[in-house]
Amino acid sequence: MKEYTGDRIRNVAIVGHGGAGTTSVTEALLYRSEAISRMGKVEDGATTTDYEPEEIKRGVSVNATLAPVEWRDSKINFIDTPGFADFVAEVKGAFRAVDSALIVVCATSGVQVGTEQCWKMAEEAGLPRIVFVNKMDRDNADYDSILANLRGKFGKRVLPLELPLGKAEKFCGVIDVFKMKAYKANGNGADEIDIPEDLLAWAKDAHEKMVEAAVEADDNCLMRYLDGETIEDEEIRNCLIKGIRQAIIFPVICGSAYKNIGMGRLLNAVIDYTYPAILNDYKVTDCKTGLEVVRDANAPMAALVFKTTSDPFVGRLSFMRVFSGKIASDSIIYNASCEQEERIGTVFTMRGKTQIPMKNIYAGDIGVVSKLQYTSTGDTISDKTSPVKFSPIVFPSPMYTRAIYAKKKGDEEKIANALNRLMDEDSTIVVSRDKATKETLISGMGDQHIEIIMERMKRKFGVEAQLKAPIIEYRETIRGSAEVEGKHKKQSGGHGQYGHVVIKMEPLTAGAGFEFVDKIFGGAVPRQYIPAVEKGLRESIEHGILAGYPVVDLRITLLDGSYHAVDSSEMAFKIAAHQAFQKACEKASPVLLEPYYNLAVYCAESMMGDVIGDLNTKRGRILGMQSIEGGMSCVKAQVPYAELAEYAVDLRALTQGLGSFDMEFDHYEDAPQRLAEKIIAARKAQLATEREK
Repeated sequence: MKEYTGDRIRNVAIVGHGGAGTTSVTEALLYRSEAISRMGKVEDGATTTDYEPEEIKRGVSVNATLAPVEWRDSKINFIDTPGFADFVAEVKGAFRAVDSALIVVCATSGVQVGTEQCWKMAEEAGLPRIVFVNKMDRDNADYDSILANLRGKFGKRVLPLELPLGKAEKFCGVIDVFKMKAYKANGNGADEIDIPEDLLAWAKDAHEKMVEAAVEADDNCLMRYLDGETIEDEEIRNCLIKGIRQAIIFPVICGSAYKNIGMGRLLNAVIDYTYPAILNDYKVTDCKTGLEVVRDANAPMAALVFKTTSDPFVGRLSFMRVFSGKIASDSIIYNASCEQEERIGTVFTMRGKTQIPMKNIYAGDIGVVSKLQYTSTGDTISDKTSPVKFSPIVFPSPMYTRAIYAKKKGDEEKIANALNRLMDEDSTIVVSRDKATKETLISGMGDQHIEIIMERMKRKFGVEAQLKAPIIEYRETIRGSAEVEGKHKKQSGGHGQYGHVVIKMEPLTAGAGFEFVDKIFGGAVPRQYIPAVEKGLRESIEHGILAGYPVVDLRITLLDGSYHAVDSSEMAFKIAAHQAFQKACEKASPVLLEPYYNLAVYCAESMMGDVIGDLNTKRGRILGMQSIEGGMSCVKAQVPYAELAEYAVDLRALTQGLGSFDMEFDHYEDAPQRLAEKIIAARKAQLATEREK
């Protein structure tokens, strides 16, 4: 592949709902442009961009994969992205590297949840969009219905520039609405023919609507058009390009990746309608002044690392989009994000898993560098004499958590190292350590995401782990008061043991913790033993009498006691304090507490009723609802953590993948009696098993 300057480069993310055919479209574009000599199929596990074992096994994309092609003396860097919500981070990263989005829609199922999600993200990123209606050769493919569906969801700016020639299995080409010509497929190309008579009226109507939409993108042309003046084709074409690049018009074209129909025209549309990679200025923060500045392709070198992955043979790979200047092979680069210099060897691009050497990555291009020591996803590479930083890539917060355990003893360190490497690759993986339960927790976007992480860890790092639901941090407290004594008296051969205390136990307000009060007068318990009494009580509250959970929110007052001049010791008073604690808990109405979390659930307004109903079944308390922009709503609630273990999966099913949530711990509350009895019984059985081991 030869080197291209930014004016001959296009960067396009191929996105869509899972199953719409983004990978098949990418494969067909590679084949049509002769980047590959044979077109692979997803069902055979033979496509260029789905090459990871996890992708082949499931038949779905998991990674955003680079797929550059050459067409009309230009280079197009396609990025094939996953269509399932668990892997949305890959789309987020890709959108920071591209200048436009190709949204693939299935001709039978139309706009789906993933389509809307991708559209919304592209809108937030300010990207122009081309819609490609795939699978026009399928039974029940209905182009008019799909267009109505698209306009209903995304507005009247959705504009068909092509119409299908033939239906279902008879689909054989397209009608160009601008040129008013039909193109019938003939293998890896198409023959120009006249529009069939029965489709001519349809094409003329589409052409008129196209002209009306195009002139609206230019005030001068619009005024002339309204005055009845004829607008020349070249001006209409320029208006179309302007409208598409400014995201005023969203062109719709159609075809079939499976039959390789319309692929050449799709490549032409990308070249004709999307921005050359260096036309867009970009914003960065000047590291020296701290001010935001706008720069262009002629500025000193600046690049953004939008993806990091590990290759078992090559090592760490950093994918970067160069916005200005160039990155050359065998040079030193400066990471402005961590203020470190890095030496690089050969720079290259990748087509799937195949490396293609490059001498330079010029402004506007996307390239790959291996074995960088300090650089991570989201970092800025810039000229050291003029350092700048791009705004960080904002990834969604993980919503699904599991505890991770080594399958073999001694593998804990290997697992920790593997997880650190995997976190470098995927910014939506969060690994933490729960100090209370002593569990290592791994959080991701969903159950499928976590499952694939485990498979990847086994394949890449040769270590296996098992997942469990995280231990819930229950607590115990008291609701009544009690005054008791604890006496430890033991006599044997020489010195005996003697400790005696009288304590009062009473509840405190929620969140108050533990309070120890010394009310000893007259030396009933000598001063040197009082710290031992407090220590014995503090150790005792770590294991309550109901189920062995920590006891919270109580005050214990040391009222009285006695001692023996010879037999008393710190240990004896600790044991006496422990005995008193056990007796007092039994008399002070002990209860089990469960953690409650504040939940903010984001969903479409139409789904709010279902979300609220589901939260009610989870013992949730609805705190409020509010509308937010984009037809979305936020439901706020307090829910017991025990009901939230699978909430990421439940919410995805309930909202067809459109819902998301944030949660944070709020307080502890009495567990319902029936639930408490089950928890206590299960906990006692667990502790008994552990003691046997």
